[in-house]
Amino acid sequence: MIKRLEQLKKFYRRFRRLPSFSEMLDLFGLNSKNAVFKIVQKFIEEGYMRKENNIYAPTSKFFALPFLGIVKAGFPIISDEDKNYLTLDEFLIEDPTSSFLFRVSGDSLIGIGVFDGDIVIIEKKSQAYPGDIVLAEIDREWTLKILRRNRDNRILYLEPANAKYPPLYPQEQLQIFGVVKAVVRKLQN
Repeated sequence: MIKRLEQLKKFYRRFRRLPSFSEMLDLFGLNSKNAVFKIVQKFIEEGYMRKENNIYAPTSKFFALPFLGIVKAGFPIISDEDKNYLTLDEFLIEDPTSSFLFRVSGDSLIGIGVFDGDIVIIEKKSQAYPGDIVLAEIDREWTLKILRRNRDNRILYLEPANAKYPPLYPQEQLQIFGVVKAVVRKLQN
């Protein structure tokens, strides 16, 4: 079953869709659409696929990656393979209905490890706390910065994490649109 799931994943990566039953015949090396139907039903039972309005679609479990446990970044250790699976969307996104992605442009947050080209996962919120990384509109311009409160605890402002840039104090308004929940970076192409 795992081998067939991997075949479906490869097909999906290539064509950005699930194969038809006829294509699954070839993909799995089978001669009977009934055999393909039984395999698909098994995938549905196990939560890898769902059927809506006579259309088959992958679930988040379909895209799950094996979670092999913990690895130390110090001295090498022997690792036992753990058979748990984890989907990155479930791990990184607490509320999918109010979350969205942005690609970062610029270097004002490099001091906290947010780099040009990173993808940030933002949860839409109008309230944030000092220290949160926020997507904000300040004086009619949008930016990604750290929310701060001045010393007398009265004025909110935005702080970069790069000494090249000054803090941003609102002249007219500061409106929070969302809070960064995660940063995703692809290390190699």
